[in-house]
Amino acid sequence: MNKYMIFQQLFDEKSSTYTYVISSGEGREALIIDPVIEHTEKYIKILENLKLKLVKVIDTHIHADHITALNELNKRTSCARVMGENSKSEVIDLKIKDDEKVKIENIELKAMYTPGHTDCSYSYLMNDRVFTGDTLLINGTGRTDFQNGSSYDAYESLFNKLLKLPEKTLVYPAHDYNGKKFSTIENEKNNNPRLQVKSKEEYANIMKNLNLANPKMMDIAVPANVKGLTLDQI
Repeated sequence: MNKYMIFQQLFDEKSSTYTYVISSGEGREALIIDPVIEHTEKYIKILENLKLKLVKVIDTHIHADHITALNELNKRTSCARVMGENSKSEVIDLKIKDDEKVKIENIELKAMYTPGHTDCSYSYLMNDRVFTGDTLLINGTGRTDFQNGSSYDAYESLFNKLLKLPEKTLVYPAHDYNGKKFSTIENEKNNNPRLQVKSKEEYANIMKNLNLANPKMMDIAVPANVKGLTLDQI
């Protein structure tokens, strides 16, 4: 990471969502990953204070626990809305394929299709770090029981994609419920209880028996995020 680079990790208390603001420096182009609609003003202030031009905004997948600020930010800044090509969102400007690059000034992210939590989950690799959405969490992995999730797909995404990255790669997830900000691939390989399995069947069995309640916002958030609702429409 160069010394001028801007990298801000912001947290939404209500949904335990991490949002990332990234730029190669003050006065440059910026992108935001996984923004939450209630914090739109905070993002706009950060952009203004650092004289950043928001060019792209990315959602790693259709979120079920909060309404994205993707569309509100697009309305306010004319930034391009970016998601993977398998997204059900009806308002995406740029649909990214597996291995395709997302670029802004001096910053490049490589999209990795990592389905399992949902069928539209993508991770984004940027130099020494990877934004894993809900696919790989710190000491956990994303649930696979709704939005066309699949434990078998998740196993492939984890063991044959993300865990094949260099061990020192920093892991920045879309959520954390225990106050942890980041991890590494090595740490997750060694310590993540869900990854200490010998087969995809064993992994699927763990996921099948989680018995989690649906996210409280799910019935509102999923359709709102597919339709691209903004603050004045909620």
